[in-house]
Amino acid sequence: MLSSLFVCGVLGVLLVLVPAQSERISVCTEDDNDLRVDCRIEPKPNKITSYEFSWSSGTKEAIINTNVSGSAAQAQFRDKSQVVELDPHGYRMSLTGFTDQLPHNTTYMCKISGQIESVTVERDRLLPCSAVSLFLKNSWSWIACLLLCHTHS
Repeated sequence: MLSSLFVCGVLGVLLVLVPAQSERISVCTEDDNDLRVDCRIEPKPNKITSYEFSWSSGTKEAIINTNVSGSAAQAQFRDKSQVVELDPHGYRMSLTGFTDQLPHNTTYMCKISGQIESVTVERDRLLPCSAVSLFLKNSWSWIACLLLCHTHS
């Protein structure tokens, strides 16, 4: 029993000290079937914050929403997407009416002040935006620790 507590304590400390892989971009579907892309890139100081959300399938990239001067979203996405600022930093883009039309493999990209993040998601593996599914997606190491500790007790 004491050795199990020791192992769990050591694993817990290691998980706190070793930073988890930060997911600066996440894609999910809302309850109303809207597509949601969260981009949590911290903007560079003393620079005007710009954003651009896009997706690609194969070699074709399509801009969904942007505030970059001289750039525009494709016509099919105009009035179908909105972007809000996230606290403490980043942006959330919601896209209405395209969840059923997504290609099988889609790469979602966000650019904030020149910094780019991307993630490729299979249409069939697109998770709902519930708190539980996002916790499970981002917290595998904590779940593994809890399972390991449970099996040792």
